[in-house]
Amino acid sequence: MSNEDLLALIGRQQEETEFYTPMPQGYRRGQTKYVIVLGTVMSGLGKGIFSSSLAKLLQDKGLKVAPIKMEGYLNIDSGTLNPYRHGEVFVLDDGMETDMDLGTYERLLDLDLSAANFTTNGQMLSGVLKKEREGGYLGRDVQVIPHVVGEVKLKLRELAVKSQADVVFVEVGGTVGDYENMFYLEACRQLAYEEGENSTVFVALTYVLEPGALGEQKSKAAQLGIKRLMEVGVMPHIIACRAANPVKEKVREKISMYTNVPMRRVVSMHDVDSIYLVPDMLRDQGMDREVLTLLGVHDRVDQRHEDKARARWRWFVDRIGKSENNVTIAVTGKYTALRDAYASIIKAGEHCGVNLGVNVNFKWLDTTEIAPGNVVKRLGDVHGIIVPGGFGVRGTEGKIECIRFAREQKVPYLGLCLGFQMAVIEYARNVCNIQGANSTEFEPGCKFPVIDILPEQKKIEGLGGNMRLGGKDVEIKPDTLAAKLFDNAKNIRLRFRHRYEVDPRFIPALEQGGLVFSGRHPHQPIMQILELPQSVHPFFIGTQAHPELTSRPLRPQPFFLGLVRAAMEYAKNKKAEPQAV
Repeated sequence: MSNEDLLALIGRQQEETEFYTPMPQGYRRGQTKYVIVLGTVMSGLGKGIFSSSLAKLLQDKGLKVAPIKMEGYLNIDSGTLNPYRHGEVFVLDDGMETDMDLGTYERLLDLDLSAANFTTNGQMLSGVLKKEREGGYLGRDVQVIPHVVGEVKLKLRELAVKSQADVVFVEVGGTVGDYENMFYLEACRQLAYEEGENSTVFVALTYVLEPGALGEQKSKAAQLGIKRLMEVGVMPHIIACRAANPVKEKVREKISMYTNVPMRRVVSMHDVDSIYLVPDMLRDQGMDREVLTLLGVHDRVDQRHEDKARARWRWFVDRIGKSENNVTIAVTGKYTALRDAYASIIKAGEHCGVNLGVNVNFKWLDTTEIAPGNVVKRLGDVHGIIVPGGFGVRGTEGKIECIRFAREQKVPYLGLCLGFQMAVIEYARNVCNIQGANSTEFEPGCKFPVIDILPEQKKIEGLGGNMRLGGKDVEIKPDTLAAKLFDNAKNIRLRFRHRYEVDPRFIPALEQGGLVFSGRHPHQPIMQILELPQSVHPFFIGTQAHPELTSRPLRPQPFFLGLVRAAMEYAKNKKAEPQAV
């Protein structure tokens, strides 16, 4: 075909339609349904908690679900976001760095998600520009409508094909009215139009104010927020009302009248003691049945599957906060002023506490304020110590003091990522007498860089100067604490997010000094887990990984389960000690 013929063909295609609706191979319209959760009034209300809880109700009924979070920022991923602005960075098994809502989805749905379940404006626009450079739009002037919104629709349908889900749950970050979210809203509106009736459910998550000075709930802000949603052509089917207390019937009536949403679909989503109570809250208000009806999928329900799933979940939620036993575990980090920075650690502790019948209470300590002179006072009342991950030199010497206290006083210890590296440095300095041992992250010219970026590792992992991210296989040394925690498995899989490693040159000296590297890369001298023999310390273990990311309510992560068990034993022994007169 000549250039003239090609241009003529492109011209005819442009004249034929203004629609841009690319379809992935294998997509069957009507097979997959969509639930789209949107926010109004303010962000941070819990769209991810609502979406994942509703998804769990359908999953329990035997339907296959797949979540996706669509963020409005221009970052390609969440990897560079400050924890104080956006909470913890949650890393998926394939290495995608996402926001903490993906952790909520993984925990509640017990799924391992991937990059297909997360996108940002940065990803979408980069993909559009790449396609434009490759001639993917047949000479058209590329615009937000139809091209950018078309790519968003394609992303959702690709997830439907990949997951073979009955229902895709779409969470749009931020709130209606944010400029950066407008093409997401338009894409969702178009998707519902194209898929047809009984294909899509829109949920508006709003906020019911309860000013202390007035002593009553006010719905005006909620009404105006939903009005903004309706102005862009999206008519909600369900309205979830976030509030401190159960939303009163009069308030629900006002919202129902204002929005044409039946009262039975205006639900209260008030504060509860644990997010794991939200699924039952929604079920009690009939949200699962309403969604099944709106999507026309009652025939896909497996009642026997639901009975079994509900029984397992009921065992878990009925034990939340019911124990009379308590342990206190210190989390010694530098983002402790913001609990969201350690959300997965908190949840891992909750999972273990419920399964072991104990309340796990966290004591938050900023390591920038810990020094040799006050470490005993700050940690003397705890039953376990966690040194979590982090970047940068601030607070690292305080972490080392916490680790030394745990080692010398035989307090159960778990080091995560940076907590693993700091344990190596502490042991090198104080046991192996390698004075000046440090990490090149904190002291580039240090004399004994026991922690360093390894040139050979860069070649091995193929990541250049970037971080080592995602799920990696770990070989476990037999007859160790790590082997015991993982039921004598020879190989396990953990998730990583780090740059620095134990320098292999120092491994012989550390091992001769008594440190045990019980988990390592299957083929390279990369240390993944360290520990002290239980003859020396009841529970002292660290991992270069982030095991908190893979803990689940019904499958607590073994490192954390071991720590809480050891903390319970430590608390029992401490209580039995004779008290000084």
